[in-house]
Amino acid sequence: MVPLLSRTDWPNPERVLVIEDDEPLRMTLLEMLSMHCGDVRGASSVAEAIRECTLRRPEIILLDLGLPDGDGGDLLGQLRGLTDVPIIVLSGRDDEEGRVALLDAGADDFVNKPYSAAELLARIRGQFRRASQSTLARSWARLSVDGVEIDLLEQRVVKHGVPQRLTPTEWSVLRALILHAGRPLSARQLWDIVWDREFGDPTVHVRVHITHLRRKVEPDPSKPRLIVTEPGGGYRFAPPN
Repeated sequence: MVPLLSRTDWPNPERVLVIEDDEPLRMTLLEMLSMHCGDVRGASSVAEAIRECTLRRPEIILLDLGLPDGDGGDLLGQLRGLTDVPIIVLSGRDDEEGRVALLDAGADDFVNKPYSAAELLARIRGQFRRASQSTLARSWARLSVDGVEIDLLEQRVVKHGVPQRLTPTEWSVLRALILHAGRPLSARQLWDIVWDREFGDPTVHVRVHITHLRRKVEPDPSKPRLIVTEPGGGYRFAPPN
C-alpha cells in the first residue's frame, strides 16, 4: 500500500470524510484510508455529508457527484459554506464545462473514475500539504516580536523602526522557514527549495544567508529567537507565542 504522505516530516490528515453512495466503493475507500488516518468517516447522501462535516470537521473531503438525495455539485456549494478544507471530486464525468463549474463552486481537484489507489493517495498528499502550508503562511504572514515587524505579504521587515532591505534570496529563505514553522529544515532541504540547482555547497550557501538574515530579522542576532539552529545543521523558524 502506498503511504499517504511520503514526507515523514509532514503530518497525515487525521480526519477524512468520504462522500460516496456506492457502498462497496465507499467501504474500500474507508478501509484504505483508515490505514493512514485516525478518523475516516463515510457518508452516502447529502444529508449525511452535511451532518458529518458539521460534527466531525474533516481536514479533507472526497466527494462523489452522484448522490441519491441531491446533486453533488449543489452539495459542494453547501460544503463550502461550512468549511474551507480541500475537496477532491471523484467523478466519472469528463466534460470540461462541468469541471469548470465545479472549480468555480469550490472544488480543489478531480480524480476520474476508475482511479488507482496510488493516484488518489498522491492527490490527497498534494492537497493536504498545500492546505497545511497555506494555513501556516496565513498564521505567520504578519508577526511582531521585540521591536521587529515581519510582513511576508508586503515583503517588509522593520527592525526597531528601521526598514530592513532583504535580497530576493533572503526573502525566499525566510518564506521557506515560515512555511515550515516549528519544523527543522536541513541545509539541503533549504537549498532544494530556494536555489533549485545541482552545483554549489548547500551548507556554506545556507549558513551565509542565514547569518545575513538573522542580522535583519532577529531582535538580537547573537541570540537567535526566530531562526533557531538545530543539531545536525538544520534550521527552524520558532514562531513567537
